[in-house]
Amino acid sequence: MPPELPKETRARSRWKMPMAALVFIGATSFIGFTGIQCREQTLAGLRVKSAERSVPTVAVATPSVQKSVGVIELPGRLDAYSQAAIFARVSGYVASRKADIGTRVKAGDLLAEIDAPDLDQQLFQAQSELNNAKATAALAKVTNERYQALLPKDYVTRQGADEKAADFEAKTALVTSAQANVDRLKALSEYKRIVAPFEGIVTVRNTDVGNLINTGSSTGSEMFVVADIHKLRLYVNVPQSYVPMVTNGTTAVLTVPERPGKSYEAKVEASAGAVDVASGTTRMQLVVDNAAGELMPGAYANVRLKVGDQKDVLVVPASAVIFDKDGLRVAILNSEDRVVMKPITIGRDLGSKVEIASGLAPEDRVIESAPDDIVDGDKVNVKEQPTPATAPSSSTNAVHPNNKG
Repeated sequence: MPPELPKETRARSRWKMPMAALVFIGATSFIGFTGIQCREQTLAGLRVKSAERSVPTVAVATPSVQKSVGVIELPGRLDAYSQAAIFARVSGYVASRKADIGTRVKAGDLLAEIDAPDLDQQLFQAQSELNNAKATAALAKVTNERYQALLPKDYVTRQGADEKAADFEAKTALVTSAQANVDRLKALSEYKRIVAPFEGIVTVRNTDVGNLINTGSSTGSEMFVVADIHKLRLYVNVPQSYVPMVTNGTTAVLTVPERPGKSYEAKVEASAGAVDVASGTTRMQLVVDNAAGELMPGAYANVRLKVGDQKDVLVVPASAVIFDKDGLRVAILNSEDRVVMKPITIGRDLGSKVEIASGLAPEDRVIESAPDDIVDGDKVNVKEQPTPATAPSSSTNAVHPNNKG
């Protein structure tokens, strides 16, 4: 049996146990409180960093001022001066084809022939009905003449004579109607020959020998397309700011990629007289001589239009221009570094930069490349101080600096 501890020792042992528990609880509470506080500080820091990351950082530039040059360079599209889609007027089968794509034709040249047996039978029937109507009318005429000769002698009644006269007129009308039907079918038969409406070139052929032609089908396509290309129309979209300087008779020089080093002269002959809301341009129609046949309808062309001297214009990076459902805009920053969306009109596209015809001020701070989701009032961080956008030399005679033609 172990020796019994003294009373003082037992008292100290009983006192130490509650103290140890209190120390343990206090230490645990302190550690827990410290951990919670650290976690809250960490979360707060993360929230601050997240908020900072949610504010986009953008580069800005102030527009540069330059003197606009006297020639603008724009893309254009060539089109045939006259173009006709040729559809069949009669149903049948293609009996022969005389032209293919690229064939040069003159007015009246045969392109194809259609075999239309149904139409031939209708014409034969109509001719027979005409002959029958003529024979009936001839008999009615003789009968009427006899009645009219016998009427003064009272060999026939007045009623009978009038009936024969009316019958003769009715039979004559039937002849006229039958003749008109024959003439109609004969005219329709002429359409079995598909001919060129004017001098030009066949640009489309959608038929071949043996093909069924059904004029009653709503999905029928043209058999041929003939284009007159002795001269061509050239369509160019001119920025609104230059429209007053481009009038009927204004000359232009065009080039095409397939004929490098060669240029062609064109003249403005018409204007749409309205500005397209989406692009801020007006469509101009020019005419260019193509007697040599070197230019093709539908081809792309580079067009240089002389517009004279221009006032000072602002130039910004092309990446700053936003084109969406609201039109052409740029994002600028106000004094509080908040976004303001400003609608603009573009003068010329200079490649990496664009001329701003209206909508900006020289002191505006323009976001060089705005995020897709940016809207009015957004707060942004500015990456660097505004720097003037580099402008092409004002002595350049065309839009593209490397283009010296």
